[in-house]
Amino acid sequence: MLSDIERKVLRVIGNYSAGRKRTPTVDELCIKTGRTRGGIMTVLEVLAKEEYNEWKRSEPDTMTVLEGWERKELHNRTRPKK
Repeated sequence: MLSDIERKVLRVIGNYSAGRKRTPTVDELCIKTGRTRGGIMTVLEVLAKEEYNEWKRSEPDTMTVLEGWERKELHNRTRPKK
């Protein structure tokens, strides 16, 4: 499950790339989220680790969106007995 800032950045990236046909730069993400460059880089690392995007710290403004929205988590619920 993603934190609030991770979910926010993911939605910004998804909406931005859908509307502009390109992914936002790290500086554009800083402006849209109000976070520092270091904070955005950390969030992008988490999103890459969770396989929401492909991103490398060595090329910060180059990313590929794999999923633009948070995945729905499956809850381990027991089924009611019949």
